[in-house]
Amino acid sequence: SSSSSSSSSSSSGGLTYAGAGVDIEAGTELVRRIQAMNPRGDIGGFGGLFPIGHDRFLVAGTDGVGTKLKLAFDMDAHDTIGVDLVAMSVNDIITLGAKPLFFLDYFATSKLDVDKAEQVVRGIVKGCEESDCVLLGGETAEMPGFYGEGEYDLSGFAVGMVHKDDVINGKGISPGDKLVGLPSSGVHSNGYSLARKVLKVSGLDLDSPFPGGDGEGDPTVGEVLLRPTKLYVKDLLKVHGKIKVKGAVHVTGGGFYDNIPRVLPGGLGVRIYSGSWEVLPVFKWMQSVGSIADEEMFRTFNMGIGFIMVVSADDAEK
Repeated sequence: SSSSSSSSSSSSGGLTYAGAGVDIEAGTELVRRIQAMNPRGDIGGFGGLFPIGHDRFLVAGTDGVGTKLKLAFDMDAHDTIGVDLVAMSVNDIITLGAKPLFFLDYFATSKLDVDKAEQVVRGIVKGCEESDCVLLGGETAEMPGFYGEGEYDLSGFAVGMVHKDDVINGKGISPGDKLVGLPSSGVHSNGYSLARKVLKVSGLDLDSPFPGGDGEGDPTVGEVLLRPTKLYVKDLLKVHGKIKVKGAVHVTGGGFYDNIPRVLPGGLGVRIYSGSWEVLPVFKWMQSVGSIADEEMFRTFNMGIGFIMVVSADDAEK
């Protein structure tokens, strides 16, 4: 929604992301202002390219995991949130064709709980291993009185490298090309302000059985919502090594509506056929409980497609 209203519902009565406290339009405006202040940097993509000579570029990206942390706190489950942290950055930089090299983390808390922090870092290490990159270092900040008891915040920074011939920049996208979607593992790490609002409206607890199951055994609501973000590094690099990936999209905040246009040349749009993939049960449940409009769902969540590649029609058949 483009509204910044304090109401949690749209005019049709359904819940909205803006009503849950997140104004995507404000974020877009901030990016525009940063672009104006920093004309030397190519701000606004999924990652930034920096030339290092010999026809190679470093590619850097940074992100956090948002209010998904609130669920980790409530469930006292901290061993997978680090995977989310790595995924949010490495999935961004691979959209430019980069192979991740190393990762840095920032862990901030009011009072350091060493055991809890160790669980978080264990997830970060796992995410790095699955992405073939190295946890090179990080910063642990203890700031008394700044965060609530038992709470912490995370940021991650990924750096990769790509040869100029392998850069994915969307410039070669043309009419008739196809979108190839890769399935998500769940909600990933975006839209949790709205997801938590849905949970509140549902009357369920995090330890309640997920209604109707989700095809993955009999998980609780909390287990479904906390499921870690899928890492797409190996999938993208494998495909890009065999065919030309013209454009790549990490479906994060802004969903389909805001992320896909970021890779399209001017004047081009896409046509997406609903029903061409399976929308995960967690999204059907949230939409039903929150009476959320289709457009709001597709502008907030990944809807079961966490990563998209743009390829030629011939290559799509391969």
